[in-house]
Amino acid sequence: MKKAAWVLPVFLEGSGGHRTMFQNIQVLAEHGYTNDVYVEDKGQVNNDVELRKQVEKYFGNYDCNLYLGFEKIGDGYDVIFATAWFTAKIVRDIQGNAKKIYFIQDFEALFNPMGDGYLMALNSYCYGLQPISIGHWLSHKMETEFGTPAQCFDFCADKKIYKPVNCEKENAVCFVYQPDKPRRCTVIGIEALGIIKYFRPDVKIYLYGSREKGNVWFEHENLGIISLEKCNELYNKCSVGLCISSSNPSRIPFEMMAAGLPVVELYMENNLYDMPDSVVSLAHYTPESIAEAVIRLLDDEGKRSKMSAEGIKYMEDKDLDKGYEQFLEAVNKVVDNENIPMQNARIMYNKPPIMADVILNQMADRQEIVKATESREHRFIQKIKRVRFLDRSRLLHKIYNRYRSRIK
Repeated sequence: MKKAAWVLPVFLEGSGGHRTMFQNIQVLAEHGYTNDVYVEDKGQVNNDVELRKQVEKYFGNYDCNLYLGFEKIGDGYDVIFATAWFTAKIVRDIQGNAKKIYFIQDFEALFNPMGDGYLMALNSYCYGLQPISIGHWLSHKMETEFGTPAQCFDFCADKKIYKPVNCEKENAVCFVYQPDKPRRCTVIGIEALGIIKYFRPDVKIYLYGSREKGNVWFEHENLGIISLEKCNELYNKCSVGLCISSSNPSRIPFEMMAAGLPVVELYMENNLYDMPDSVVSLAHYTPESIAEAVIRLLDDEGKRSKMSAEGIKYMEDKDLDKGYEQFLEAVNKVVDNENIPMQNARIMYNKPPIMADVILNQMADRQEIVKATESREHRFIQKIKRVRFLDRSRLLHKIYNRYRSRIK
């Protein structure tokens, strides 16, 4: 029986990252490892018993020992896992002969402004821990920027949950709305949805992923935190899924693909190594470009059908078990002291980014309509370029509604 220790940051309800950690902890438990899990103490719970109840409430039951606080970390382990940038230093400084793995799910330096926090997170990749990442982009960064051979496992989906089901299709877009996670780019996403709602007022907008409601000015339905099964229902009834993640791909687009939902994401380096260009549309990071990518799909049923079929096909052999097998193999290579060569990941997405040509032209046309209708409102339009787009979109919406009421 081998022993593993895991050093985890404090939990967030609905955290996909923590769910992934516990799923892989369970994989080790089912293959001969005893797992001790040490969780950061930030006062959310008072003791180990409450900690277990919290884990069961948020993520389910797992075969592991749970301990509140890092000061309880013992010795005698075969392998110790760091799981966040500030835990890497803790793992580095633990004495003994244990192999040390860095379980990387995001390029966490990007969570911080360019300063101490950013550089301290970068430093965590220089401590000599062996990286195992989710997805190929992170392993590529570890190899090319930090000179560390890295292993990875594929983005997979629970095919028992995420799959096509018969339901009535809606002219709707769902967006992963998580204001508590800056990497989800909620402001840009909401601005893009505001543009979509402006030009396609009949489109229904669903937000989900957080209990926060936020300041969203257009008509929408906020579903909050929903079960995995409800996520699959949502993906099956929507026409397009929008998920933004700027520090590594999220698992959510791959779950959307498995359900047959066409996906829009950002055209950024972090998404180029794990997303084939036949199954997603990657847009330039301006709100207008994201809106254009979504509207193009909403207006093209044939394109949506093709992407849906390609997504289902791409995820056909990517059930969670495949990722678990890849993870287990990677861990055993480290524990058994096997040689780990460079992976040399290649870019999968080779199309150019979608840019906001049509949207910007339509916006110019709207301005001309308003200009011809009332000069006072036109003067407001001229000020639009000097304010942030969130306010600009609201103003355009207000002016256009006035125009429509006049011509009825």
